[in-house]
Amino acid sequence: MGKKSRIKKEKRELKKVLFVCTANVCRSPMAERLFAKAIDEAKHSKTIKVYSAGLSAMDGDKASQNSIDACEEINIDITDHRSAGLTRTSLQEASAVFCMTESHRALINMYFELPEGYPIFLMREFMDEGTKELPDPYGQDMEVYRHCRDHMLEAIPSLINWVEKNL
Repeated sequence: MGKKSRIKKEKRELKKVLFVCTANVCRSPMAERLFAKAIDEAKHSKTIKVYSAGLSAMDGDKASQNSIDACEEINIDITDHRSAGLTRTSLQEASAVFCMTESHRALINMYFELPEGYPIFLMREFMDEGTKELPDPYGQDMEVYRHCRDHMLEAIPSLINWVEKNL
């Protein structure tokens, strides 16, 4: 197999999962690392790259301290996270996009004019119970961040199940 064929094959096999929120400093960094850890622990058969971005993010901001602390409580380190703005390229490279609210999904579709059926879902979309949206904890107390993190953790098994069946 030639180098070009090998690169094409690797691209087909590498799946990318993108988490999107507003500023990429609270929810999507937590979601990114929670999902990456779960994928690693599940010994998933596919190679999956997990990353995050924000609809109105400034590139290079650190994760919020409460997000860092909420993740640290469950032994996940997000101190090296730096925010990134959502781009057409990051969307096009994604095999699936998981956002936090319906407004995120609507704005993604409006800003980027994606084709019908583009794989954009709410992070909690595949949950049978509870709210489907994850409200922004920014500027609120630690308990709100824990609640957000725990609702993300509840959704992870449904996301892994979806990824295993669809990517």
